[in-house]
Amino acid sequence: MATEPSTSAPASPAAVAGGDDSLEPWSARVRTLTRLGRHREALALLRHGDPSPPPHALALPAAVISCAKLHLASGVAQIHALAAKRGLLPSSDAYLLSALLSSYSRLRLLPLARQLLDELPLASTPPATARTAFNSLISGCALHGVPAGCFSLFRLMRVAAGVRFDAVTLLALVPVAPLGIVPQLHALAARSGLAANTSVANCLVSVYARGGGGGASLARQVFEEMPRASRDLVSWNAVISAHAQNGLAVEAVELYRRMRGPEGGGVEPDAVTLVGVLSSCAHTGARRVGLDVERYVRDTIPGFRDNLPLCNALINFHARCGSLAQAQELFDEMPERSVVSWTALIIGYGMHGQGDIAVDLFETMVSEATAPDSVAMVGLLSACSHAGMYDEGRKYFSTMERDYCLRPKLEHYTCMVDLLGRAGRLDEARELIASMRMAADGAVWGALLGACKIHKNVEMGEEAFERVVSLEPANVGYYVLMANIYADAGQLDGVAKVRAAMRRRGLRKEPGCSYVEHKGKVHLFMADDHSHPQARRIYELVVELERMVKEKTGGDVVEERAEKAVAEAAAVPLVGFHSEKLAVAFGLLNTEAGSEIVVIKNLRVCGDCHSFLKTVSELTNRAFLVRDASRFHRFENGACSCRDYW
Repeated sequence: MATEPSTSAPASPAAVAGGDDSLEPWSARVRTLTRLGRHREALALLRHGDPSPPPHALALPAAVISCAKLHLASGVAQIHALAAKRGLLPSSDAYLLSALLSSYSRLRLLPLARQLLDELPLASTPPATARTAFNSLISGCALHGVPAGCFSLFRLMRVAAGVRFDAVTLLALVPVAPLGIVPQLHALAARSGLAANTSVANCLVSVYARGGGGGASLARQVFEEMPRASRDLVSWNAVISAHAQNGLAVEAVELYRRMRGPEGGGVEPDAVTLVGVLSSCAHTGARRVGLDVERYVRDTIPGFRDNLPLCNALINFHARCGSLAQAQELFDEMPERSVVSWTALIIGYGMHGQGDIAVDLFETMVSEATAPDSVAMVGLLSACSHAGMYDEGRKYFSTMERDYCLRPKLEHYTCMVDLLGRAGRLDEARELIASMRMAADGAVWGALLGACKIHKNVEMGEEAFERVVSLEPANVGYYVLMANIYADAGQLDGVAKVRAAMRRRGLRKEPGCSYVEHKGKVHLFMADDHSHPQARRIYELVVELERMVKEKTGGDVVEERAEKAVAEAAAVPLVGFHSEKLAVAFGLLNTEAGSEIVVIKNLRVCGDCHSFLKTVSELTNRAFLVRDASRFHRFENGACSCRDYW
């Protein structure tokens, strides 16, 4: 037999099993050596041991596996020939048949595996043996990325051979199935009673999650249909990741709460769970949950700083939730950093308007031989855009392909159009779009539209709006932007036209909302919201602050409105109050003097609120950290960290 030379003499029975020869048959010793991963010794013992057929036959499946592990295709073929000569194939030995099919598949010898299957007399083969044979070859095709072969064999298995599939079959088929086929496999699993199998259900959840779009809802459906007792850690991780990866951060955090409660049945999260939850907390600004997760990590995962994905998730969480100091501290403590670690910190500083530090971090990363990837370049260009660093942004964009072998993608062009547009270089931004190697998407045209709003360019705004709504007709934000451009220019006919288009399409402006976390509770405020238990006091304070702001800035003081609001707030709902004003007023009423108030907002801060919060920060001697849909604004001593560039 063609085997690699053994590096040692064949093991004695005592060496293998710790016993006497008579206590362990020779064939069992071959199997034991294979199970222990001592494949060369197993093959050497096969060559030099007892040649009598009975033990030889029992040892052959193990020997086949050892040959496959050592990549000895010729050894597998010789054992196959020997077994056929002794009459052990094609169907009398199920274990040997399975070992040969699995080994041929592992060694990419799929035609030989298919030939062996075709030689199997299905009519006289026991069903379990036939199912094992089909499963082995289907798994081999799946392993080597041949989905067409998988489904061809599956049809043969069910129709021509009449062999029933099992959970092993589905676990091979589902991950390689086209997304449109997965629901059909799901239906087959349900009809056969296999959908309740924990492994099958976990597999379906994971595959649905990768589908994007409505995949998360299908993953959730499978999860909710599972018996609670059969949900294991993999189940919870799969469904949490399904929501986190598809932008459903609120749902992911809620699932984590369920997992940690009685419904979780004592299942403890692992690093995979925590990475998904921290990512969702970063997305939504759920500081309290994220801090609870961090405490859990520090208490239960010793040496967590060696876990790169977990540390990166913590850095990202702190950076996106306004705690740059903690993000930097974690980064500094890491024994090893990846490009993801650097990128998380670069993006964090960029969101806080500290583009100069983001650029320094990027240069340090490169000097330490960590090559940037596309995501790192997006973070860097975005940081330059938020900080108004026009020259730096142009330099990095123009050299990214030459210096880092990174061809610009749509997201890089979006950053550059945003950078140029914010800097007032609208014509240059339009020329960049015309020069793109690919068609501009909605994000690119949307960046130009946003720049036209900043610089009140109606003509170019109309072009960008026409382009973007043809690509994303249901994105209400673009309609609002165009209506505001018309409003700023005093073109009321244009405003009416955009609003009519919104009505025709059934679109409504997303309501603004802001929230503040206080004493373990989330306090949510909508624009003109009177539902909060402290609504009367909140509105009284906002009206008083508006009066103080107008006095300080020299505007007209509307005393009558203030007096009426204080007297009649409970009876007459006030209007025109944006959610961030209400959230800040709540924070002022309920937190200690000198403490920072953190507000998370779903939309961008408007100009009026931005000016209001700057002045209020000076009047009250308080700092407000507001994260809007685009970036962080830190209001302190009458100024904002964005330097009025947002």
